[in-house]
Amino acid sequence: MRVYCEKDYDQASRRAANIIAAQVVLKPDCVLGLATGSTPVGAYKELIDKCEKGELDFSQVRSVNLDEYKGLSPENDQSYRYFMNTNLFDHINIDKNNTNVPNGLEPDADKACADYDAIIESMGGVDLQLLGLGHNGHIAFNEPAEEFSKGTNCVKLTQMTIDANARFFESKDDVPKEAYTMGIGSIMKAKKILIVACGEDKAEIVKKAFTGPITPQVPASVLQLHPDVTLVGDAAAMKYMV
Repeated sequence: MRVYCEKDYDQASRRAANIIAAQVVLKPDCVLGLATGSTPVGAYKELIDKCEKGELDFSQVRSVNLDEYKGLSPENDQSYRYFMNTNLFDHINIDKNNTNVPNGLEPDADKACADYDAIIESMGGVDLQLLGLGHNGHIAFNEPAEEFSKGTNCVKLTQMTIDANARFFESKDDVPKEAYTMGIGSIMKAKKILIVACGEDKAEIVKKAFTGPITPQVPASVLQLHPDVTLVGDAAAMKYMV
């Protein structure tokens, strides 16, 4: 595992963006696994800037997102499709027909998950998967559990995750209680993984995930078994790793 400890969030975002950009330059028709939440926003801004300057071409890139809230339409301003359009896709020269997010409006969970796994498989898998890190060690919406999930699955969100996401909604009661998420098995099939963690509140879980035992109670700990992982963080989040 490669570890980069940057001075602050902006520099960590720049490092993450440079790694993603290098993947696009290396393989212009690559499959990017993308993430939502506050952590990747800085990296997305850097990628937009590179694209606007003509330094990066997304015209052949395909993407798959990690997850989507069950029950939210793509037009809902709290959906992850809306997030991706607003924070990245609307501002780069990517073909939105080549961008994929789980179908939050599919009520049949088995069908929604099987359909998404088929999309990922049809693309030949993910070349570079971007991840954030939850305070309880979750990656995507794979919460602490008794075993690691395999393919895309429908999860009931923990209270900690609901509380963490409540700031994006008018009230905590508006936060969806379920989500469709790419499974741990699918994430581990990515050829490369880039995980970004920033802020002192992530320091303990970074330490637990990457220096502690591998356990489904800390989902991110499984990344210790992946052959090509890059961890990028700011000094506050990485204080136990350097």
